[in-house]
Amino acid sequence: MGFFSTLLGIIGFGIGTCFGLLVGFFLFIYSKPKPVKEPITRLLYELDNDALLDILPDIPFWVKCPDYERVDWLNKFVADMWPYLDKAICAQIKCITEPMFAEYVGKFQIEAIEYDNLSLGTIPPEIHGLKVSETNEKQLVMEPAVRWAGNPNIVLALKLFSFRITVQLVDLQIFMAPRITLKPLVPTFPCFATVAVSLLEKPDVDFGMNILGGDIMAIPGLYQFVQKTIKRQVASLYIWPQTLEIPILDPATVAVKKPVGILHVNVVRAQKLLKKDLLGKSDPYVKLNLTGESLPSKKTTIKKRNLNPEWNEKFKLIVKDPGSQVLQLQVFDWDKVGNHDWLGMQFVPLKHLTPYETKEFKLDLLKHTYSQDPRDMKQRGKIVVELTYAPFREDSIKLDGTQDGYGRKESGFNRGYSETEVYSGAGLLSVLVQGAEDVEGERHNNPYAMVFFRGETKRTKMIKGTRDPLWSEEFHFMLEEPPLNEKIHIEVMSKRTGFGFRSKEHLGNVDINLTDVVHNGRINQKYHLIGSKNGLIHVAMKWTTE
Repeated sequence: MGFFSTLLGIIGFGIGTCFGLLVGFFLFIYSKPKPVKEPITRLLYELDNDALLDILPDIPFWVKCPDYERVDWLNKFVADMWPYLDKAICAQIKCITEPMFAEYVGKFQIEAIEYDNLSLGTIPPEIHGLKVSETNEKQLVMEPAVRWAGNPNIVLALKLFSFRITVQLVDLQIFMAPRITLKPLVPTFPCFATVAVSLLEKPDVDFGMNILGGDIMAIPGLYQFVQKTIKRQVASLYIWPQTLEIPILDPATVAVKKPVGILHVNVVRAQKLLKKDLLGKSDPYVKLNLTGESLPSKKTTIKKRNLNPEWNEKFKLIVKDPGSQVLQLQVFDWDKVGNHDWLGMQFVPLKHLTPYETKEFKLDLLKHTYSQDPRDMKQRGKIVVELTYAPFREDSIKLDGTQDGYGRKESGFNRGYSETEVYSGAGLLSVLVQGAEDVEGERHNNPYAMVFFRGETKRTKMIKGTRDPLWSEEFHFMLEEPPLNEKIHIEVMSKRTGFGFRSKEHLGNVDINLTDVVHNGRINQKYHLIGSKNGLIHVAMKWTTE
């Protein structure tokens, strides 16, 4: 992904230098070849310290680190499977990149972007060692040391100003140490629901790039710029604690982790931030999120022209696993034009927090986590945050009384308390849209559900060609007060998969009063859909307080 974003950025620069590259290329081809010297071979004990340090990176991990195991059997398996893995990976690359290319067609005079050739070559990657970590969680953690000096044949063709320009990737070499987590382990084949991949350090990536037959990486300074850009892009996306999560099993078939509490975050201030604007200071803001969540990040306001901003802004984040989740803080310099500049980051594992106890953290901002580059060690300022973890109570209902067989509690209003006094405080409204029955459209049946509450809209996935969809998707609404005397609106829609007029169709809707959810703690029942002859929707809701 970083390669293609970088590639499109340097095409314009490459066109202006093509003539010079071609001249240099032909001079190189027709120049007198120099005699090839035979390599000098020495025994290991004859090498001095400098020579040993030079070859140290090439020694397999299982030799240098006792925690890593030799996995020749796995390399043999990868080698035998490589012709098939090559085709499968290339097909996935096309699926991901072709929509990205389509966004640029019609812009910058680009008429077309397509692959002339896409193959990862005949040389498979090698695993130089594998480390398996034991945890107390229902997960398996592996850390392979992967090295690939391949011979890929990747040729991209661009039609620009009616000219056809070919860009070829050559001499690709990659060395990386990813952390692969299979989680959670479940009794359903293949026995894990998600693959989470992150990098413990920046990967080493080396390659050449030919444009119209000339090596563009020979341009002074460009090679270093591309290398730095790729490492920065990859680091910002996948350096731990950030992860790439690949779902394997449908969430409906496995036990998904439920919210267990709320993290209260007060972003207090930052100090001595870097100056990024040429004609001023910086315009900082903070993005914060919990790892393992796909929800959008929370953001503070922007403090204009301030290297020591004061925010004192409070946020609430839903916690599902305080033992493994990490709060990630990222500080940016807002820019009116272009990408916002990176000022630094930090993270706080939630396992360091004591429930209900507010703790202040004064953190030095880092360029990246696990960075060993001395250039990344310069002072980038500090950020101050206050954190409080409030787990949900086992019994969130503030009424006395016994439960009946349906999970309801008897009323406690006869004790003389008002409804406002009994039900108060922040909480989490969880809405589980299980499925629907007998929903039928006039033109197509590809149903999905939409949930509307307090200006927020949530949507389930679309299931094609059925009148009885099963979604099993849960949505969460963080509320400052109980939703007494409020309603939640749910609509079932159908959408045509191909092109056509009237692509959307309304299949029914329902309004559900939330007072019963607050009184009883939860409800789980089917509702008749208004506007549908026989349609029903199955919804379960729960109100949980701190």
